[in-house]
Amino acid sequence: MLRQLKISNFAIIDNVEINFDSGLTTITGETGAGKSIMLGAMSLILGDKVDTKTVGNPDAKTVVEATFGVAGYGLEPLLAQNDIDDFGSECILRREIAVSGRSRAFINDTPVTLPVMRSIAMRLIDIHSQHSNLLLSSHSYQLSVVDSLLPDTSIITRYATEYAAYKRLNAELARIIEKSRKDHEDEAYLRYQQREFMEMALEPGEDVSLLADERKLSNINGIKTALWTASELLNGEERSAIGDVASAAQALRRIEDIFEEAGQLAERLESALIDLKDISHTLVVEQGGLADDPMALERVQSRLSSIYTLEQKHHVDSVDRLLEVKLNIDSRLASIVDNDEQIASLRAEFERQTAVTMDLAKDLSKARREAARKFSSELITAAKPLAMGNLQFEVNFEDIPLSPTGIDAVSFMASFNRQQPLTPVEATASGGEISRLMLCIKSIIAQSMCLPTVVLDEVDTGVSGETANRMGEMMRQMGERIQIIAITHLPQVAVKGRSQMKVYKSDTADATHTAIRCLSPEDRIVEIASMLSGEAVDQAAIDNARSLLGL
Repeated sequence: MLRQLKISNFAIIDNVEINFDSGLTTITGETGAGKSIMLGAMSLILGDKVDTKTVGNPDAKTVVEATFGVAGYGLEPLLAQNDIDDFGSECILRREIAVSGRSRAFINDTPVTLPVMRSIAMRLIDIHSQHSNLLLSSHSYQLSVVDSLLPDTSIITRYATEYAAYKRLNAELARIIEKSRKDHEDEAYLRYQQREFMEMALEPGEDVSLLADERKLSNINGIKTALWTASELLNGEERSAIGDVASAAQALRRIEDIFEEAGQLAERLESALIDLKDISHTLVVEQGGLADDPMALERVQSRLSSIYTLEQKHHVDSVDRLLEVKLNIDSRLASIVDNDEQIASLRAEFERQTAVTMDLAKDLSKARREAARKFSSELITAAKPLAMGNLQFEVNFEDIPLSPTGIDAVSFMASFNRQQPLTPVEATASGGEISRLMLCIKSIIAQSMCLPTVVLDEVDTGVSGETANRMGEMMRQMGERIQIIAITHLPQVAVKGRSQMKVYKSDTADATHTAIRCLSPEDRIVEIASMLSGEAVDQAAIDNARSLLGL
């Protein structure tokens, strides 16, 4: 249960500290006194988004802190899972909004993410605001009500897991089928391209080699002339470099007996002479290999032209890149065969998963229908004392295809008058009837889910008189099982509280602030009398207030 709430620098709340008891606590106050501001602060504990407009002093930090007693609510695994192990019998949730606007969340002084805080807070407190009545018109909310009453809610988690697998396989199967369809459409063209590559019989680096051949063949005459000139200069008939070097070596040999260095120089010349003779021979061989073949250049240029055409077609710039394209084409053609096998395997797996998911969806639907029948009976019983003795209610189920929530579309059907057909509750209920139904629903849900604390914000809107008294009595009875905090404008409801608090405004020289205080028995009499008669509290109002309070 909620033991203490601290709020500082939130809207017009400067600093308040509220201690709560078990049972039903009623909160009253004039319209605009700040009750809704308190709820806004409490919603931060539930992980709601921070609105910077709610910050009071922009130069100070905003803090909302709630202390809960958690013994016996089975939160230990969830807290331990998030490394919050220093909790004992209390759990302190704190939300801070820094001057910079940055929000931080803590549980027992351990920093946590907002999703973690939200998951824990939702196990501790439920806030029903005035706008929550609109939820009753939402079919998704109606389904969530039924789901909250399932004896074993783990089936919802199991179904979500199986449905996620079902959707994943469905998407993967659709992707592979689409890929296969596209591949088959492209198969004829791919095979044409494959034949084209096979006919080309490309070799790695072939374009580089062909370019070199083209340059050589394009300059064959110049090459032959240069080779002949070099050959003549080395070993020609008129003058021979080889002969000159040989003569020089012989001259040096003649003086090596009298000039020691001459022998070494002669050896060097003789070594060079061997290289020159080898070069001369190579020049002769090269000249012989350069036969005039006009068709050779044409063949090389034709091959290069075919390669360039293929490169342009595939938007690449080399033979090596063309060979990569060929490998990709071969792979795509091979995958067309593989796709058929993969599709068959994936379809079988998808059919198995569909069957598993559908079986679990049917189990979930069966559990929902059983819970809905019990819920309908309990709701009719709970609503009768609230001036709805003619209420007829049932949860209508319609089968739908597999969806994230199962195969059920639910609709709350109600009739508030005799011989009136059942119609969707959102189309037939008045504002007051919606409020009373929501109170009954909250009562049933809170009992089923074992929520420690439920906050009801003017759930009695649109009712008065004896019906208001009965709604107050229902809240009091709910307070015997769980902690109820009810914000109300009705004295018939306010008096049912084990304790009562008043929200009020106070003015200073430069600002207006909201505060809250726990009413003493005498203050409570005055507050109830004021709610009964307005500003002018007379003895009759006091006596009436005492009577309502049972004093």
